[in-house]
Amino acid sequence: MTTAHPMPEFGSLSLLLALMLASYTLVAGVFSLWWSARLAGHGDSNAIALASKLQETARRAGIATFVVVACAAFALVWGAFTNDYSVSYILHHTNRELATAYKFSALWSGQEGSLLLWSFLLATYGFVLRVRHKVDVRLSAFAGTILASVQVFFLLLLNFAAPPFALEPGELALNGFGLNPLLQYPEMVIHPPMLYLGYVGFSVPFAFALGALMMRYPGEKWIHITRRWTMLTWMFLTCGIFLGAHWAYSVLGWGGYWGWDPVENASLMPWLTGTAFLHSVMMQEKRGMMKSWNVWLIFSTFLLTLLGTLLTRAGLVSSVHAFASSNIGWWFVVYMVIVLAVCLFTYFKQRDHLVSENRLESVVSREASFLFNNMILLAACFTVLWGTLFPVLSEYVDGTKTTVSAPFYNRVNIPIGLFLLMLTGLGPLLAWRSTSLRTIRRNFILPGLAFGLSAIGLAIGGIRPWAAGDDWQSVFFSLLAFSLSAGVITAITTEFLRGANVVRVQTGVSLLAATGILMRRNTRRYGGYLVHFGIVVMFIGIAGGAFNQSREQEMGFGDSVQMGPYKLVCLSYTQDSNANYDTDFALLDVYKSGKKILQLAPEKRFYHASQTFSTMVALHSTAQADLYVIFEGRDPDSNKPIIKVFLNPLIAWIWIGVLIVVIGTMFALVPSALASRREVAAPAAVAVRPLTDMGGA
Repeated sequence: MTTAHPMPEFGSLSLLLALMLASYTLVAGVFSLWWSARLAGHGDSNAIALASKLQETARRAGIATFVVVACAAFALVWGAFTNDYSVSYILHHTNRELATAYKFSALWSGQEGSLLLWSFLLATYGFVLRVRHKVDVRLSAFAGTILASVQVFFLLLLNFAAPPFALEPGELALNGFGLNPLLQYPEMVIHPPMLYLGYVGFSVPFAFALGALMMRYPGEKWIHITRRWTMLTWMFLTCGIFLGAHWAYSVLGWGGYWGWDPVENASLMPWLTGTAFLHSVMMQEKRGMMKSWNVWLIFSTFLLTLLGTLLTRAGLVSSVHAFASSNIGWWFVVYMVIVLAVCLFTYFKQRDHLVSENRLESVVSREASFLFNNMILLAACFTVLWGTLFPVLSEYVDGTKTTVSAPFYNRVNIPIGLFLLMLTGLGPLLAWRSTSLRTIRRNFILPGLAFGLSAIGLAIGGIRPWAAGDDWQSVFFSLLAFSLSAGVITAITTEFLRGANVVRVQTGVSLLAATGILMRRNTRRYGGYLVHFGIVVMFIGIAGGAFNQSREQEMGFGDSVQMGPYKLVCLSYTQDSNANYDTDFALLDVYKSGKKILQLAPEKRFYHASQTFSTMVALHSTAQADLYVIFEGRDPDSNKPIIKVFLNPLIAWIWIGVLIVVIGTMFALVPSALASRREVAAPAAVAVRPLTDMGGA
């Protein structure tokens, strides 16, 4: 028998103490801020000092909340590593034979653990905010109090609705039921925490925006304070989304990476509104415009992160990514209604504080490109939201759950994506306020030529929609995507070269060194260019999907299948077993141009603890295409393996593009270097060109 450990009691006590501390942070924070506001200008010094001390105790209680929630998270992980099956959550999400890394990932493999992770990450962000409170003490106090309200909600869930340390009734089990086989993949140790870092991270700019609006904060300092928070959070969410896409590609065994699944959509929606916010907030910084718009973008983004958590962990929708179902959905719905009501009340009370200082002067301007960008991103978000919630709404109205399939999303979002790709290239070429005809001619000649010549060259090379039959539409969109990508890459490259050439002339260094100086001088701007370049590379990879091929075949000893330039020959097929799972696999020799290049071994596993099957994809990836092989099972009559082979062109460029986006974002987070005396003349010359900032990446 397994002996129960004291950790469950320690974890439960930690969560209860954390709730008390977070509640104190909230109540003391609200009271101290209200008291300070009443005393402002006419209160005696002793009362003001007392209010300040109360506010400081709230800040310290928030810091203590982080320590206690961390103790609770540690207790759950410790229970997983020590096989403490007295805890129901540990029993149902681990087993003795589970690899060490996957025992650690038990923290987020189920509903209760993932909510604890949410609370822990929120406490971590709050800890950093409160430690750095001196950037603006009063605004940080507002933001910290708002974060405490979010923390109280999640701790209420963990204490009363979804306790992670609930004990398993009856006798203690000898072994656990095991981790979901779909989660037993290396990326699943990284993907959920990365996604949650993005989800939870948007709480910080939300708290600052709401706090700034409540206190009628003058100027745009709250944007400057939260810019790095928002960029970092956006980067985490981007990584989380594409790690999930790569997991779906590598594990689910259907040959694709994005199926418009409800939980995939849940992560995409706050990414879309967050991206819109990063762009439009530049208009508020530069021109004092779109203040109300920006506030509601960040409010919406936070609400969508809550919706994403609800969809993923409350079983509201059916999804291969949703590993839990329970009745906590109403908790989220009520809380989201409260958050929306607070946002609406604050906005209407303070909306006169958000009056724009300037107006749009021309549709051919940087401001207009950002506005169009925002409208398109929100249109995409609304489409995804409608398609995701329609099955739930239809079931509620008439009792029939109507599923919205991928063609619906593709019909709307592919044209939207192409329009966004075009704006990625056009926006940086436009000037603020208004762009002259001369500037348009000068800036658009090379990108326009690249677009036209690419379209002609690709058509000559064989990408011809008019000859593609029923697939003409997908081929047309791919042709357009490739051509637009060529134009955007040309525009970005031209911007780099023009700026670097000015620096080279002024400093006398080489063009490469001048490029480095140029980028260091304005990391935000040129980091943004790298992000845009990464997005273009991703579009190139996505466009290759129009030319995917697949073939399914029964393969005995010596049988072969041809797929594009590859020939696969079945060398053998057999079975194996270990303590965690049984496996059925085939060994396939892969030939190209008559020469053997590698051996692939696709598998189908049966996990003992969970009594479920899982597909292990065999993958050979190159810059040109992925060879993607699946062991689908055995033919019941011949007992031979059934092998399905995909050839997916350009998939690798999606993951390369994501890497470039991450590098660009991290570069933009680095403070810009001051120009040396030798370089001092260059900035003025470079500034003549209308360049974009990372805020719009």
